[in-house]
Amino acid sequence: MITITTTEALAAFCDRARSHPYVTVDTEFLRERTYYSKLCLVQLAVPGDAEEDAVLVDPLEGDLSLEPLYELFRDESVVKVFHAARQDLEIFFVQGGVFPVPLFDTQVAAMVCGFGEQVGYETLVRKVAKAQLDKTSRFTDWSRRPLTEAQKSYALADVTHLRVIYEKLAADLDRTGRRPWVEEELAVLTDPETYTVHPEDAWKRLKTRTNSGKFLAVVKELARFRESYAQSRNVPRNRVLKDDALMELASTKPQSVEDLGRSRLLLREARRGEIAEGILAAVKAGMAMDPAEHPQVDKSRDKMQVNVALADLLRVLLKAKSETAGVAQKLIATSADLDAIAAGERDAQALRGWRRKVFGKDAERLCKGEIGLVAKGAQVEVIEVD
Repeated sequence: MITITTTEALAAFCDRARSHPYVTVDTEFLRERTYYSKLCLVQLAVPGDAEEDAVLVDPLEGDLSLEPLYELFRDESVVKVFHAARQDLEIFFVQGGVFPVPLFDTQVAAMVCGFGEQVGYETLVRKVAKAQLDKTSRFTDWSRRPLTEAQKSYALADVTHLRVIYEKLAADLDRTGRRPWVEEELAVLTDPETYTVHPEDAWKRLKTRTNSGKFLAVVKELARFRESYAQSRNVPRNRVLKDDALMELASTKPQSVEDLGRSRLLLREARRGEIAEGILAAVKAGMAMDPAEHPQVDKSRDKMQVNVALADLLRVLLKAKSETAGVAQKLIATSADLDAIAAGERDAQALRGWRRKVFGKDAERLCKGEIGLVAKGAQVEVIEVD
C-alpha cells in the first residue's frame, strides 16, 4: 500500500489521474471535538489493478499541501466519484474553497437505479462488486499515528471497490437515460450555501416551546452567539451551550454572572469568562430587540388544510410509481411534499424536474380527479376517470 506524505508525490499521482476518465475519492475524518471536520486521510484510486493505482494521502504526516488534489478537482475532464459525498465535500469546501467537478455520487445514483433508500456502501460492495468489507476499523481514531495495516486496508477498500460500483451505475444511468436525474440532485451538493451556516439563522434549527416574540428574540441572539463562538474557536456548538441550556436561559433571562450560577443546565465552563460574557450580552441584545424585528416561526405548514384522504392516495401513487420506475420513494417525494400537494400547493419539489415525469404529473392529475387508482392483485394501477 502506497501512502503519500509529500506534495510532490501527490502532484505526481494527480498528474497520472488526469489520463483516466475518473478518480474515486473518500476521506477519513474526526468531528467529535471540533466544529469543522478534521481531515485525517484522503483515499484516491484510478482504474487499474496495479498497486500505484490506489493510494492513501496522509495530510497529518510530513509537509503536505493538498493543492495538487484541488487542481485535479477543478479539472473537468476527470469525473470525481464519491459515495455519500456530502461530508467529504464540506471538508474540501471549508479547507480549500473547492468543489470536485464533475461530481458523481454513487449513493444518489444507486437510489435512482433501484437500490433503495440511501443505500450504504457496504451493500453496494456486496451486491455490485461481489465482495465483503472488513468493518473492524470503521470507528477507530484516524488522527492517531502510525496507522495500522488494518486501517490502511479498510481505507483503501473505500475507493477500490468504488471503481466497480461507479462503472456499473454509470452504465445503468446511460442505458436508461437517467444520468441527468443524478446531475440534478448533485447540484445541491456543489452549492456553497449547503455548507454555510450563518449565525444569524442558527436559531431556526432549534425546536422552541413557545412562539413568543420576546422569547424568540433571546433565543436568536443566544444561538447567534453560540454559532459565532463555536466557528471562531473551532469547537462543537454543544461544548459552548447545549440546546436545553439555551432554552433555559431564554426563559430565565439572566442579567449577571450570579444569575448564570443558578442555571441547572449550563456547563461549568460557560458560567465564567468569555462564554458567560457572551451569554449575558446575547440575552441583553435579545431583550432590547425592537418588537418589529422579533423573529417569527413559520406557521404556514401549520395552517395548511391537508386533505388527509388525498394525501393517503398520493402515498399509494408514490409507492406504485417508485416500484415501476425503480427509484427510491424518498428521492422522489418526502412526506412533507405529499402533504403540501394534498393541501393544494404546487411548488413542491416533487412536481418539478425529473420528478414530474416520474410522479408529479400524475400526482397533479390525481388531485384534479382526472385519474384514479385500482388494485389488481399485488399491483396498483392508474386508470383514467371519465
